[in-house]
Amino acid sequence: MNDIQAAPRAAAGARPPAWIEFLGALLRPWLRIRREPADAARLVPDDATPTVYVVERYGLSDTLILEQACKEAGLPSPYTAAGKLPIKRRSAVVALSRRPRAFGRRPHPTRSETLSLLADAVRADPAVDVRLVPVSIFVGRAPDRESGWFSVLFSENWVVVGRFRRLLALLLNGRDTIVQFAAPVSMREAIRDQVDLEPERGVRKLQRLLRVHFHRIRVVVIGPDLSHRRTVVDALLNTDPVRAAIEATASKENISPAKARERARRYAMEIAADYSHPVVRSISFMLKAFWNKLYDGVEVHHFDTLRNVAPGHEVIFVPCHRSHVDYLLLSYQLLVHGVAIPHIGAGINLNMPVIGPILRRGSAFFLRRTFKGDTLYSTVFREYISQLFARGVSLEYFIEGGRSRTGRLLAPRGGMLSMTLRSFLRESRRPVVFQPVYIGYEKIMEGDAYIGELSGKPKEKESLLGFFRGFKALRQHYGRVAVNFGEPIFLRPLLDDVASDWETATADPEAKPEWLNRAVDKLATRILENVNRAAHVNPINLLAVSLLPTPKHAMTEADLAAQIDLGKALLADLPYSNRVTITELSAAEIIAYGEKMEWIQRVAHPLGDVLSVDEKSGVLLSYFRNNVAHLFATAAWVACCFLNNRRMARASILRLGRLVYPFIQSELFLPWSDEEFTQRIQATIDFFIARGLLGADADGRVITRSPGQSDAAFRLRALARNLLPAIERYYIGLALLVKNGPHTLSGGELETLCSLTAQRLSLLHELNAPEFFDRSLFRGFIQKLRERRVIRADENGKLVFDAELNTVAKDARVILSREIRHGILKLTPEKQAELTRSTGEEAKPA
Repeated sequence: MNDIQAAPRAAAGARPPAWIEFLGALLRPWLRIRREPADAARLVPDDATPTVYVVERYGLSDTLILEQACKEAGLPSPYTAAGKLPIKRRSAVVALSRRPRAFGRRPHPTRSETLSLLADAVRADPAVDVRLVPVSIFVGRAPDRESGWFSVLFSENWVVVGRFRRLLALLLNGRDTIVQFAAPVSMREAIRDQVDLEPERGVRKLQRLLRVHFHRIRVVVIGPDLSHRRTVVDALLNTDPVRAAIEATASKENISPAKARERARRYAMEIAADYSHPVVRSISFMLKAFWNKLYDGVEVHHFDTLRNVAPGHEVIFVPCHRSHVDYLLLSYQLLVHGVAIPHIGAGINLNMPVIGPILRRGSAFFLRRTFKGDTLYSTVFREYISQLFARGVSLEYFIEGGRSRTGRLLAPRGGMLSMTLRSFLRESRRPVVFQPVYIGYEKIMEGDAYIGELSGKPKEKESLLGFFRGFKALRQHYGRVAVNFGEPIFLRPLLDDVASDWETATADPEAKPEWLNRAVDKLATRILENVNRAAHVNPINLLAVSLLPTPKHAMTEADLAAQIDLGKALLADLPYSNRVTITELSAAEIIAYGEKMEWIQRVAHPLGDVLSVDEKSGVLLSYFRNNVAHLFATAAWVACCFLNNRRMARASILRLGRLVYPFIQSELFLPWSDEEFTQRIQATIDFFIARGLLGADADGRVITRSPGQSDAAFRLRALARNLLPAIERYYIGLALLVKNGPHTLSGGELETLCSLTAQRLSLLHELNAPEFFDRSLFRGFIQKLRERRVIRADENGKLVFDAELNTVAKDARVILSREIRHGILKLTPEKQAELTRSTGEEAKPA
């Protein structure tokens, strides 16, 4: 069938002129074309409808590149396709703009005569149609290991270059050529709605639509055409909000307007990026060697999602934040996949000598950790974001605020999202889409620093000396990295859900619609949920989930392999989402890989080898367990129900699951409703029964597990202990409330006592999970108690609660053993004694 369809393409029309074939043969060794899409031939059916390729600008080099790309893709040659045209032409190529000729009649610079004649032919004969295929050609877009430093000067940009410069670009960057074929457009369909227009006006309208298409593609691939940084700053200082803020600052601080304006200029220069395409290309050239030195490879999944939505949209990239490498990694992957790198929000701590200017020219803009107390800075920054919006610049920022030290997603900070939404309300020229990105590592450079910070050491300030000291990390091996693109979030539908009248919001930059905070909260939660939905499960994640729950972080090889297989089966049979990716390695290969990466050690023994993790590696591995804790949350909950119970009613498992789910959901950013979580519990119970880990009575109402010494019970315990620390944290909070009684503790005091109690418990029981006493997790738990009206504040700010809280605390006995519950109750202090001890004060007598 394929051979029959391909024959007419080869037979129709004429061959290219000999001189075109000759020049094509000369150019071919200098060309390496990446087609997008790779299977471009499927876009053009092999039928009687003539095909015309539309290019943005005329050039001999583009004609040769198009000829070669069509040949490689199995598409009809521009010269072959000309034989089917309803008008006489040497090639089936239309250029929307042309260079002036040195001799002869000068062509119109922006109107295509061929397009006009084709439109006339289609109008004249109802049986005639022409298929227009827009083709975008970029030379020198993607970095390559053969690229030289000189090559970056001749890479693709917005400037229309001369013939000599184009020749140099081909010689230097021809092996980095991208040819993008767009979906065909029927000329008859395109001009059908233009019956009321004069023929020539109709063609001009069609050309405008095609130019808009080429502009959108160029923005996606090259990035927007940006003015000089000083031009951007000058425009920024002349906006009404900044001018008003300058006047207010001058009046408030009793300084001259000129001095206040100079301060605003300094703020703007401190913030603004100074994008340089040669610098970006140079950095990409260096990063090629950097990735090859540090990593075995970078896996990119679901990139087609971004490629489909990016044209015509303002794209905001919102990745999770695990390492300083995140900035470079995502930008580099966008660059090599043919998408312009966004302007990246970076902390002001990175604006250090040497490094800061390089990052700034690599599209970074800088922001302070807090804007409080400086209205002028806040206004300048907000207006800068609006300027970027107005210019169609894509953005990237981390809504978690900082790098995660525990491997979990951090609670979102809404500042940048709020500014983005307010900018959209003022500059909503293009629809906005948020692109969540999951970045997964097998080893992180900052591991030792994270351990120190979680142990109480102060965070080391970024410095140039620290940067150069970091080069010693190049001696280590970091395995593979995964970059997964999550489900995009379109802003307009989300705003429609929050406030149906959002489009009537005022364009006043100082105004904050009453629904704005709700929209920011919903958007932030959706972003983190979609990041989690795009997780990648690598071998180190599976080793951490399987090994760390054991008391000494050790297992026999057979047990470890079985536990890894159970984890992979759970992910495959009960998929979290269709974007989660899982390593293809077998359990034996994962164990061997863990040994190669020096995460686990093998202890030989006559009865079977034991695989273990040392103390330091155990703490670091908890980071990688936390990366994927959400994927195993439901299974871990069901397993928790059988830690201290041989039999349990299915209804009780579901009831307790609904009770604890809001807190787990808030902590792990789980995406399901209460009803969906209940259905997932049901499916997980059935999964365990099918694999023999649980049993059930005849009607399936009572669920049972095997005796505690069985392999099945061992597997369930290992799963359960991945979630058990969270249940223990919740019990600490409830126990402290009940022990101290209502009207005693404020929210801040409860948070402090919870953290101190968890810290003491971890010391006594050797809990090797630094996040166990993380204050932010207790803060989130207390906030969720407030939201669900379990606790509330009295007129003095002290927490009050109903007797129902005692019942909830008693339910913990189903999950937690008596030893753990008594240990927690023994360690939970009363307010006065512990708070005075923690501040070093003597307790005063009542």
